[in-house]
Amino acid sequence: MGVAGVLFFVALVVGVFILITLKRMLYVVPPNQAMILSGAKRKVGNKVVGYRVVCGGRALRIPLLERVDFIDLRNINIDVEVHGAFSKGGIPLNVKAVANVKLPGEEPMIHNAVERFLGRNRDEITYIAKETLEGNLRGVLAQLTPEEVNEDKNRFTHILTEEAEHDLSKLGIKLDQLKIQNVTDDVGYLNSIGRIRGASLRQRAVVAETQAQSGAAEQKALNWQASEIARYDADVAIADREMAKRIMDARTRRDAMIATAEGEVRAQIAKVGAEIKRQQARAVQVERQLDADVVQPADAARLKMEEDAVGAAATIIERGKAEAAALHELVEAYRKGGAAAKEVLVLQNILPMIQSISGADHPVRIGKVTVLPQSTGQGDPLTRKIIGANEQLKAATGVDLAGVAARLSAPKS
Repeated sequence: MGVAGVLFFVALVVGVFILITLKRMLYVVPPNQAMILSGAKRKVGNKVVGYRVVCGGRALRIPLLERVDFIDLRNINIDVEVHGAFSKGGIPLNVKAVANVKLPGEEPMIHNAVERFLGRNRDEITYIAKETLEGNLRGVLAQLTPEEVNEDKNRFTHILTEEAEHDLSKLGIKLDQLKIQNVTDDVGYLNSIGRIRGASLRQRAVVAETQAQSGAAEQKALNWQASEIARYDADVAIADREMAKRIMDARTRRDAMIATAEGEVRAQIAKVGAEIKRQQARAVQVERQLDADVVQPADAARLKMEEDAVGAAATIIERGKAEAAALHELVEAYRKGGAAAKEVLVLQNILPMIQSISGADHPVRIGKVTVLPQSTGQGDPLTRKIIGANEQLKAATGVDLAGVAARLSAPKS
């Protein structure tokens, strides 16, 4: 065997030795146990202890310096019973309860458990916890009356749990659960209380039934009243809705009438506006027509008249000038002619008036023609004279003697 083989063998032996040593020094702790490594000093808070605790996990033990112990953290079921425990008032009671306790796995309570229960078995721990719970139960019973214990078990359990947790935590025991199962007595006090309570309950039941009946009758009356009120309210509401509907209909009709009237007024306004526009257009047209038919012809006539007047004035002026010249010549001739010239001038002025003086320029009207007998030359006959006189009298006075005589000679009817 060579040197290499020897070295390999030595290394293998050393490795196996190290593995065996590590296995013997390495401890794995399950969750329901706590491992106590005693021997090494360590500080916990303000206190120095000679151990260390491992709850679930693994740890290496220092060879020759530390020792390994285990504490069981599993739950412990304890039946707690007390007999003849005096309650407040001196009545002995029998109480049966059940509790679940365990050693704590968390700091700082685990240090109390290590100091008190390291190396002890579960039976010893159970006995200590049971005695502590029974003492707490007797102490709590001395503070409560039988009625309070029997009637309000929740309060009783709460007080007992507080007392037990305080004492057990000092010992390093954790109380998980505590339940009161039964409370009895040997003298029948609770039974008498039960009978009294039953009678009271029956009495209260009768009273409650009577009150319920009266309440039911009262409620029935109230329900009837409420139904009647609701019916009346419904009628009033219906009437209000109908009234509101009528008001709404009236308002709608009013609005419709107003809208119709407004529409008619707007139509009239539009019609009047259209008529005004039409009249304005017609006025413009009439104005233009008047301008074309009257104003412009009037202007033309005015211009014509002005021109005619200017022409006439020029003619008159010229004629006046001619007549003035003629008169001037006539005066000169009159001066030269003497008396004969005067006669000639008079004749010239009278001759134009002879026709007017003689009446030849006026038409002759014949109102009546009377034919008289021919004169014989020896004098006018009487008939001629009478007719002539009648005509003269009628012409002078308007009296017709012949007509008057005819009316007088006419026969009366």
